[in-house]
Parts: sequence; structure tokens; C-alpha cells
Amino acid sequence: MTMTDIHEHGHVHPTPETHLTPEEQEWVNAFMNDTTLFLGPDPEIMREHQIAARTPLEEQALAKDTDPLLADRIRRRLAGALDEAFEMCESMGAAPGAKWADLSVAVYTASGDVSYMSNRGVIAFSAVLHHPIRHIMKYWKDEPTVGIRPGDGFFHNDARFGMVHNTDQSMLVPVMRDGEIIAWVGATIHEGENGACEPGGMPSGSETPFDDGLRGSPMKIVEEGKLRRDLLTFLQHSTRDPKLMLADIKVKMGAVKRVMDIVDRSIDEYGVETFVGAIRMTVEDVEQEVRRRISEMPDGTVTVNQFVDSTLKENILIKFAAKITVKGDRLIVDLRGTGPEIINRAINSPLASTKAFFSQAILSYWWPDLPRSTGALSPIEILSDEGTWADCSYDAPTGQNLQASFRAFTALQTAYAKLQFSVEEKYANVLAPWFNQINNFLWGGTTQHGEQVGNLCADLNGMGGGAKAFRDGEDAVAPLFCAMADTGEQEVMEEEVPFLQLVSKRLVRDNQGFGKYRGGMGYEMIVAARNTDSWGFMTVTSGAKFSSVGGLFGGYGCPTYPLTMVKGINIYDIIKKDPTAFDLSIERIMNEQPFEGGKYTSYHMGLQFDIAQEGELYMISQGSGGGYGDVLERDPEAVMKDLQLDRISPQVAHNIYRVAWDAETFVVDVEGTEELRAAERKARLTRGKPYAEFVAEFVTDEPAEDLYYYGSWGQENDDQLLATVWNHQGPQRVRGTLDEMPIINMPNRHVVKIAKLEERIKELEQKHGETVRRLA
Repeated sequence: MTMTDIHEHGHVHPTPETHLTPEEQEWVNAFMNDTTLFLGPDPEIMREHQIAARTPLEEQALAKDTDPLLADRIRRRLAGALDEAFEMCESMGAAPGAKWADLSVAVYTASGDVSYMSNRGVIAFSAVLHHPIRHIMKYWKDEPTVGIRPGDGFFHNDARFGMVHNTDQSMLVPVMRDGEIIAWVGATIHEGENGACEPGGMPSGSETPFDDGLRGSPMKIVEEGKLRRDLLTFLQHSTRDPKLMLADIKVKMGAVKRVMDIVDRSIDEYGVETFVGAIRMTVEDVEQEVRRRISEMPDGTVTVNQFVDSTLKENILIKFAAKITVKGDRLIVDLRGTGPEIINRAINSPLASTKAFFSQAILSYWWPDLPRSTGALSPIEILSDEGTWADCSYDAPTGQNLQASFRAFTALQTAYAKLQFSVEEKYANVLAPWFNQINNFLWGGTTQHGEQVGNLCADLNGMGGGAKAFRDGEDAVAPLFCAMADTGEQEVMEEEVPFLQLVSKRLVRDNQGFGKYRGGMGYEMIVAARNTDSWGFMTVTSGAKFSSVGGLFGGYGCPTYPLTMVKGINIYDIIKKDPTAFDLSIERIMNEQPFEGGKYTSYHMGLQFDIAQEGELYMISQGSGGGYGDVLERDPEAVMKDLQLDRISPQVAHNIYRVAWDAETFVVDVEGTEELRAAERKARLTRGKPYAEFVAEFVTDEPAEDLYYYGSWGQENDDQLLATVWNHQGPQRVRGTLDEMPIINMPNRHVVKIAKLEERIKELEQKHGETVRRLA
């Protein structure tokens, strides 16, 4: 056996020198399965996103002529049941995410392909769950110590086994008839708190997978309808909020039970084969329709390169590369050239999570009319090499993997806007990029009720929408992952947690992607703790230095968004003494610094959990969608409307949109505006250069030496990556293929800062030491 590669899954893969007969291979596999030390995520399951082959029962069902009207009747019943179950989770769930629609409920085939999901909710949550279902079917179905029986329920939350991120938790229940699994029903909720190194479930400070909190591989927590108290107790002791864990496991069980009731009635009325045929037919029909729609697109390649400016601890620039190619009925997404994983930072994403947001883009922004099914992603080919930050290894932390997977969404959303532009029949609007960051406060500590908690605000659901080809984007409308989510009621939260949003839901001036049609605007949030001895906030966002989303067809991208703080004050004492001081905005506070004795700071948006004293201010802004089209084509009257409403400043109206107006009446000066715009068009021609000349001047062989850059550089070198590594000589740039890259470890930023300060002290001692000694 020395010439074999033995994986942790108990399978032996012969090298060329090994020759085993089928019977010998079966013996070896049986031996390895009986003696397996450790079951990790199965690569064959985790890297596969195509729909599974038909089961014998599905073959039998589809061999008969299934009445499409009857299948549609079953689907409509399921849709109603799923929406009802969704509302049960939303109204009864304990997690903030449940209350504000950050959840989904779905029905799956026997092999785990999602057939239908709730009309509301997060598509990605359901789109990723074929991975754990296939793991359960492969490893637990015939395992004597586990098995699958009617009424069983499986819990899981580990993104490495197929979940968007570890803060989400699912309940998966089999539909069985005569001992055979014929379907699955599942519910997933963004629970928040999961025992990670920082409260709230999305730790920006995690440096190993063990910092990511609870990592539950698929496990049976419900046996024949009864919740196992031993495993429940384990899960409750794994988080800061045991009450939340119990409450929402029961909520998910109840929601799944409601869907199971409708499934059972449908099977009793129409028969097993008809039901199985209907849900399988949905998956296959969607796949066929997607291939047809791809064939309608023009052949060609769209490149969407994105850059993230932070590890959430230090400033870097890491690339998310995507080339989307259409050729006939094939659509290929090539992620090669993406930056390597950083083994001690939280921003890495498993490939399954990245793919989940491809599904999100396809089913909510490409073809929202299609049933929400695995079949939508199945025909799309995805090229990716394991070991990048968008396709990370098992040993990489993933506490903030949305930094990568949200880029997957933007890559496909942007590409489709270009690919569909010339297609005669459109199934969705041509749309500039939606905002794609988690501009939100996470929080944790001891509440005014004496309970220990950790979770997040619902303001992440207030992302600005991208501009359309015919109108402005919607302001703070919804997150990219959930079309009908809610931003929550702060007054409700204040009954449960000890902080106030002193400013909430107020749009920030100039916070828009400029264009012929502007992107939807974002609002500012100013929070301060109150009535607690132990509380803290954190933020988990990049984009403070490099814009997170671009515009479309000449439109501007969103602004950049820093975190600002005022420490060393108590705002409640201040406004109690002087109520007129309650005139708060980020712009005023940071420019005027009105609170004496306060320490005013601005920072990138990767704030690790920070202990807050009562009344200290933490301030951020929600993001804007991208703009569409040339700013010089925007209707001047629309510019004046935004100016009157204080949505934009006079500087933007004049310098960006090139509009002239009467300052008192806001009446547009038509001739003055035409002159300004004509002059700007002429200036553009003066500034412009032939493309080849521009490339020769602008493109460099490598990025600047002091930029910590990760990923390919240049259009023709996707196999060659750049990265910055640290050794005893400090930061060093390396170049090579992904296989040649060393392990990327970021140094402890505090150690780096101390070393710089020590070096500075040494310089000062050498320069002024003699003077100091003489004075002494």
C-alpha cells in the first residue's frame, strides 16, 4: 500500500504502479471505511454543482407520461407550503436574521437537488444544501451507528460541508416511503451567534478555522421526531446564546413539519411516482431552459475583475478574477487568476459558498422567472483552482467568507448586464451593480436583562440598488441576497439589547453612484451603548479605500466607506445637559469635532470586537449601488431634485453633473448647463488618448512596491500570481503559479507596529543620544 494515495474519506486512489482488480479495490475500500480515522468534506461532493443522475425511482416516474398540469399543481402546493413555513420562521424565530427574512425553506430531490424554495428569502441558503444532503446519503444512510429513518432531522452549519457561512444553521429532514428516501425538506436561518472568537457569528478576527466558532458537520439531532437533548446541550454550550440555539432549532423543526404535511398530502393524493416525477421534472426543465437562454446570448467573453482592499485587519489589495465566456449553449466562468488564500485571515471562501452566490445572481438578477432550482447553475461550467481565497482549502479560516462570495455575485450580475444588452428577449432589467458589502454593526456582551448575547443589526439588508437603464436605483432597498428582506425596527431591538441607534435610516449626502441614472443611496448609522457594564461593537467590511462596486456603461461606482468613532465621551450626558447637541451626522461630527475631550478617529471597516464605554459613538454608512450611463446625460431637473432634497451637494451638481442653476429658486439654467457640458465633453477629448498609447503609459509590469497585492497582474498572465510574504527581512513580493505559491501568513499587525516604533526609537536615540547624555 506504499504506492497509494489514501484520503481521509477512506478511499484508495491507485498510482500508476498499483494494479487492483475491481474485487480487490472493493476489499480495500471496505477495509478503509471500517477503519477510517476522520471524515472530512468529500471533494467529489463539494466540487460538484451539476444535478445528480436520476435515481431508479425517478427514472421509473419520468418514464411515464407525467401530466404537466398535475406537476404544476404539485409545485403550486409546495410553493404555498414553503411560503407559509417561511412566514412561520420569520414570525417565531428568535434570531434577528429570522425576524428580518434572512432565511429560506426548500424541497429537494432524493439526491439533494433543490427543486423548489420559498418565494422570499435567501436563494443561496437553499442552493448550497445539496452538498450536506449528498454527504448524509453517502456516509450516514448505511452507517449502522447513524442511519436515516422517518422523522429524523439533520443539523449542520459548517461552510466546508456546504453552507453559505458558519453563522447559518440548517435542519434537513428526509421524506420516506417504504424505507426509501424520495425527497428532502430543509430550513435554514442566519442565526448569528455561533461561539466564534468574536460575538455575532461573523468574526473578522479569526485566524484559524477554530476561531470561526461552531463547525457542525451534518449530524442527526432529531431521531424519529424527537430532539436529542445530548447533542442539543452540546450545541447550546458551543455558543454565547444557548436560548437562541434551542428556540430556532424548534422553529426550523416546526417549519419543516408544516411543509412535510403538504408533501404527505400530495403523495397520498397523487402517488409517490407522480410526486417524485414532478419535483425531478422541475430540476431538469430548469436546466434545459437555462441552456436554451444561454444559446440566445452573443458569443464572447466578459471580464469582471474586482479588488478587495482589506483582510479586515490590514490594508491589502486582493483580486477576485472572473472571465465569463458564452459559446453556443455553454457558459464558462473562469476564476483563475484570483488571489491565493491567506491562511490566517477570515476572508477566505470555500468554493461551494462562492458558487452559492452564482446561483443567487442567476435566479434573482438573471432569470427571476425560473423556479429556484439547482438546475439553474447545473449547466454552467466553473473553472477554479483550490487554494485561492475564493476556493480555499480545508485549513483556511472562513469567518468572513462573504468578502469573496459576494464578489462572485457581482461578477455574474455585471457580466449579465453586458451579455444580455443586445439580446432581444430580456428576462430582467439591465442593471448596474448592487452594493455588495456588509455595512453593518455586529454586537455582543451582557444585555440590560443580564443575558449574554451576540448578533447583528438588520441594517445589512439596506444595501443600495444598482441603477437601471431607465431609472435611478432604489435607496437602501434590500441586500443583494434577499429581494424582500427588512431592515428592522430599532425600537424593537432596544427592548432586547443595550444600545441606541442615535441616527438610523437617514440618507447620506453624495452617497450615490453617479450616472445618467444614479445608484440607490445608503443611509448612515450612529450607535452608542447604554445601561450595560459589558458591551462591544465590530464591523466586518472592506471598501474603505477601494470602491466595492463599479458603475455600468459609464456610470460611477459607489463611494468608499470608513468607520469613524468618538471615544472618551458620553453622548447621553452631553445631550442631557444640552439637548441642542443632539444634532448628529458623521459629516458634522468629524468635521466640526463638537464634543470637547473626545478622541476622533477614522479607520477601515474591519474593526475587531471593540469594548464600548457608555455613550461612545460608532459611525458608519450603508453603501450605494452603481450608477448607469454618462453623468452628462442626466436630466438636469433630476439633479436639481436631488440637490433640493440634500441628496447631493452643490459641488457634485456642478463638478460631476455639470449643471448650472439659480441658487435661490433651484431653477435650471438651461443655456449655462449646455455650455458646462459642452466644455466638459471638449475637455474629455483633450484628456483622452488612443487606447494603445494609454495602455503603454498606464499599464505596468507589477503593482507599486509598497502595495501588498495578491492575484494575477495583466490580462494574459492568469496562471502567474503575485503575493507579498513576510520573512526576517520584512515584506517580500513573490511570483509564481498557485502551486508554487508559499503559504501566505500575514504577520501580527501589533507586532509589526511595535517593531516600527522600536526602529523609530532606535533612530532617535542614534540621532539625539549624545545631546540627551550631555543634558543629563
